[in-house]
Amino acid sequence: MAERGRAANALISIAALVVMIAGLRAAQGILVQTLIAVFLAVICSPAVMWLRRHRVPSVIAVLLVTLIVLGVIAGFATVLGTSVNQFTAAIPRYQTRLNALGDSLSSWLAAHRIDVRHVDIFKVISPGSMLGMLGGTLKGFVSALSNTAVVLLILVFILLEIGDLPKRLRVAFGERGGDLERYERMTSQVQKYLAIKTATSLLTGILIGTWLAILGVDFAVLWGVVAFLLNYVPNIGSVIAAIPAVVLALIQFGVGRFLAVLIGYLVVNMVIGNFVEPALMGRKLGLSTLVVFLSLVFWGWVWGPVGMVLSVPLTMVIKISLEYNDELKWLAVLMDNSVPGE
Repeated sequence: MAERGRAANALISIAALVVMIAGLRAAQGILVQTLIAVFLAVICSPAVMWLRRHRVPSVIAVLLVTLIVLGVIAGFATVLGTSVNQFTAAIPRYQTRLNALGDSLSSWLAAHRIDVRHVDIFKVISPGSMLGMLGGTLKGFVSALSNTAVVLLILVFILLEIGDLPKRLRVAFGERGGDLERYERMTSQVQKYLAIKTATSLLTGILIGTWLAILGVDFAVLWGVVAFLLNYVPNIGSVIAAIPAVVLALIQFGVGRFLAVLIGYLVVNMVIGNFVEPALMGRKLGLSTLVVFLSLVFWGWVWGPVGMVLSVPLTMVIKISLEYNDELKWLAVLMDNSVPGE
């Protein structure tokens, strides 16, 4: 009977998990906007609390911080919108250049007696289609940035309530201080991760954009912004961000600056990803590489690109919650990037 009970509980848990995941996908629209607002609130709350400590009324502090957020989003949308429109208009010109490069490559291969009659590399890879798809994707992202009213409204209400939240939690949990400690630790670690990730992503974008501008690559500002945004996506984000700029350098200048752009991306991402970020974040914020990759795939499948960007913070929240559950603490240990006892 005991075994049947455990099996029944396991089946119920699996069924509940499936229903929950289906609900997350079905409610993607509102949940994604709410989550973005929550994470923006986590980032902005120190500024609001600092203003309140300096005797700025709560409403004014929240409005000031919200206006700054709105200004940043509007700036990104303007830069991206202008650059994306120009880039989309220039795609036919790049396609012509690609065709010329394809003819030159075919002639060079034929001169070296390499038979390429049955293989057309540019038809197989179709860089023109890739450039067109990139333009469409960037336009979609600009459209998403322009629809921020709901996010900002949720952000305002969260920031207005955030100052009194610790008091309410203490009253709600009473003597169960461990529960309050869990939420405070969760917020602190997610806040630290987002702050460090934002700073390193900004540094990545500035360095990439500056390097591309020095080399004369078209739309250097756009590729810097793309590098900043995709740096939030762990493991593969920096690789995806490099592809359009590297291909564009090859189209514009040939092999020489193509290699210079490629080396620039490799150096910046290796230094920041392997040295700067680990030094700032430390081991306590770490998740194992496998967990990071699986969370990237899962949240990307559930909520698309936004889920990929938020995959690590969401997984960290789950990991911290598991650490405070005696029955499921072993899962938190498996998700960590360090081995207990070392």
